[in-house]
Amino acid sequence: MIHITLPDGSVKTFDENVTPMDVAKSISEGFARNVISANFNGTTIETVTPLTTDGSLVLYTWKDDEGKTAFWHSSAHVLAQAIEELYSDAKLTIGPAIDNGFYYDVDFGEQTVSEKDFKAIENKMLEIARGKHEFKMRSASKAEALELYKGNEFKTELIENLEDGTITFCDHATFTDLCRGGHIPNTGIIKAVKILSVAGAYWRGNENNPQLTRVYATSFPKQKELTEYLTLLEEAKKRDHRKLGKELELFTFSQKVGQGLPLWLPKGAALRERLENFLKAAQKKAGYEMVITPHIGQKELYVTSGHYAKYGADSFQPITTPKADEEFLLKPMNCPHHCEIYNSAQWSYKDLPKRYAEFGTVYRYEQSGELHGLTRVRGFTQDDAHLFCMPEQLDKEFKYVIDLVLYVFGSLGFENFTAQVSVRDPKNPDKYIGDVENWEKAEQAIINAATDKGLDFIIEEGEAAFYGPKLDFMVKDALGRKWQLGTIQVDYNLPERFDLTYKGSDNELHRPVMIHRAPFGSMERFVALLLEHTGGNFPLWLMPVQVIILSISEKYEKYSEKVLNLLENDEIRALVDHRNETIGKKIRESEMQKHPYMIIIGEQEEQEGKISVRQHGGEDLGMISVDDFSTIIKNEIKKTLKSF
Repeated sequence: MIHITLPDGSVKTFDENVTPMDVAKSISEGFARNVISANFNGTTIETVTPLTTDGSLVLYTWKDDEGKTAFWHSSAHVLAQAIEELYSDAKLTIGPAIDNGFYYDVDFGEQTVSEKDFKAIENKMLEIARGKHEFKMRSASKAEALELYKGNEFKTELIENLEDGTITFCDHATFTDLCRGGHIPNTGIIKAVKILSVAGAYWRGNENNPQLTRVYATSFPKQKELTEYLTLLEEAKKRDHRKLGKELELFTFSQKVGQGLPLWLPKGAALRERLENFLKAAQKKAGYEMVITPHIGQKELYVTSGHYAKYGADSFQPITTPKADEEFLLKPMNCPHHCEIYNSAQWSYKDLPKRYAEFGTVYRYEQSGELHGLTRVRGFTQDDAHLFCMPEQLDKEFKYVIDLVLYVFGSLGFENFTAQVSVRDPKNPDKYIGDVENWEKAEQAIINAATDKGLDFIIEEGEAAFYGPKLDFMVKDALGRKWQLGTIQVDYNLPERFDLTYKGSDNELHRPVMIHRAPFGSMERFVALLLEHTGGNFPLWLMPVQVIILSISEKYEKYSEKVLNLLENDEIRALVDHRNETIGKKIRESEMQKHPYMIIIGEQEEQEGKISVRQHGGEDLGMISVDDFSTIIKNEIKKTLKSF
């Protein structure tokens, strides 16, 4: 007999070789019908895998993220089979589950795939799915695996890097694929599929390797869910920050400047400046001091910090100077520079904490295929701050930073979020620097602070930074998509590597603890996500132009300028549209520019000394005085932008 522990803590006894599906049926037949994946003692397994030892079992349905991963991973196998049957020259490579679906990278040889072929692939996938073929795992020797894929150099390369005795295949219907496991019970659970797009992708992400075709797709257990998802995708296209950024004249890119290096246009620069000033004001109240550091640093700086060992080979390469053996790097992180600022003086325990903040631009060489608008760039500005405190101050300071992050989210309309405590992967210690004791202290400090602040959080192994654990904020946007925004990290290691000290009350030197903090993360990515979350309808306090004044004809321009001056005196950002266009065209174009308010000026408005006000979206507020309108604007801003 074996003992199986379930997530609620209950323990059930079964005969040896019981399967996860048997356990599910012992709970409820109805529940078992919805179980599509399982995890035993931390390892994803099939629902038919025999259990031979005591252990902890988690059963997943479509409602669980892990269940969706198994569903989409299995769907990738069905996609691969469909491609293999439809394209005789196709060489399959890899096909993982991703957020909201899956993809498969394929070498199609002389054949090509385009949008006109999508329907045929979908039909073939559904035909295969209707066969209700079971997914069956089996082991194979290295020799057998190499023989199976002797004509496929991509699979062969994967197998060559595997140890004999660790190689497994998954079979369903007449199809076989190299696979580690983690499938749904059978193909029949897949009821709806959609090929979304095709794109180029280098083998194993290396641009020196052959280029493959990446086929993106998604699948669902119900057609209704696919329909809802496709509707969401259409809305996401309308909100694409690249589209809105162009329409609202916020930013652009230039091939001559370089890929992944955004150029901020006047309206975008003004938007960024308001975001920076907003955070600077809150930071000032919280006791931060602004600093400025160079865009480059000597290579040795990043060797000391550990960044060069971790990222140097894949980043911008060293810059040489006329002086022999002198090398600089484009700054990949601000923290080493801030450590050296701290090191510029000897501090006492009475001086701590020291809180240094900077909107510092950093550079990282992202692969060209990974670049995406403002969300993945090669040069970006972090709203970075580093706090140096005594160990006994860590809890209080960390909670203050949580308060700041929550203030930023609240002021910008990000109400729906969860927190993630990102800790080490204990099975992969080489990924991290520093000793275990310091890591344990840092991880526990974050867990305690998140608990005390009442945050809804999960613990995620393997997601820590190489120098310390962190608290990441996962925000759900207006379309229900999750984004990582804002991070707070506890670091015992960089103070050690940079030999940072302070003189304690015992007159001895002690090591401070370092907190890394970035509520926005990066200005570029934050603006992109804010654009998509709001659809370009930013909070009123942030809008580049809060009010556009539209005169019906040239006769009323003088009064329009008077209204403009009155609004500007009240620090309301307004513009007069002087163009010789019809009022209808001006209104339509103002709607496209998403101006929150339009003021219409004509004969009656001028005679009565009032203004006619129209809100973005078409609501008419009627004719009111300029003073009353200013009050409306101020009250709306006050309601959103609370003081920190």
